Amino acid sequence: MSDLFDLSGEVAVVIGGGGALAGAVAEGYAAAGAAVAVLDLRPEPGEARARAIRERGGRAQFFPANALDRASLERARDAVESALGTPTILFNAAGGNDPRTTVTPEHPFETIALEDWRRTFDLNLVAGVLLPCQVFGPGMVARGRGSIINIASVSAHVPLSRVVTYSAAKAAVVNLSRFLAREWAPRGVRVNTITPGFFPAEQNRALLFHADGSPTERTRQIWSHTPMGRFGEPTELVGAAIFLASPRASSFVTGADLRVDGGFLAQTI
Repeated sequence: MSDLFDLSGEVAVVIGGGGALAGAVAEGYAAAGAAVAVLDLRPEPGEARARAIRERGGRAQFFPANALDRASLERARDAVESALGTPTILFNAAGGNDPRTTVTPEHPFETIALEDWRRTFDLNLVAGVLLPCQVFGPGMVARGRGSIINIASVSAHVPLSRVVTYSAAKAAVVNLSRFLAREWAPRGVRVNTITPGFFPAEQNRALLFHADGSPTERTRQIWSHTPMGRFGEPTELVGAAIFLASPRASSFVTGADLRVDGGFLAQTI
């Protein structure tokens, strides 16, 4: 059974690999035997993640890349192919919410600026799916095999209060991923999404915890709506990412959305 999750011989590109969640996935892929290309706009965390993988005996290298810039991604792709081989796994973790689109009583929906709306869609849909899939997907299609995993959000399925733009963008991520799954399935390339629940990261820590470390009201609301009653840990995303990447464990899985949310989307009243 262990062979089901063996990624030996695979080359995994992890976009956003310097971050907490994608970084944990990068380490998981390496531990499963894949050669890992850590792509990130920020050199320091990207280099640190690749170095940590190598120190544990894995094979990894950092490649600078801006997921909003096709030329930057193409340079990274060429460098990855030269250094590690042709990518067979693509994990797209670029994304995030622009606080300028957050809806509050002082900043209602109708006041969201169009440029801020577009910026959030660019970050989550263009950088999170469109350009990476356009740059790395054709190589997989030409080779006749590969797995692409895009990161969605629970807000793609039930729009959360305050983050309407992010929710709409993540819904588009799921939709586009399903289109690509249908388009590339006959060519041997699988495309799926992972829907994480709430995982604290640096970008949302101030929203979730007070300066003294105590939970905010937003955190209490999230926990009360999550049957497991807590946030997820980055390592708890790794199993799902390895399953969807494995050409044996998920060979008949495409167009799926795998929820890792502690039951958040199962909760009603």
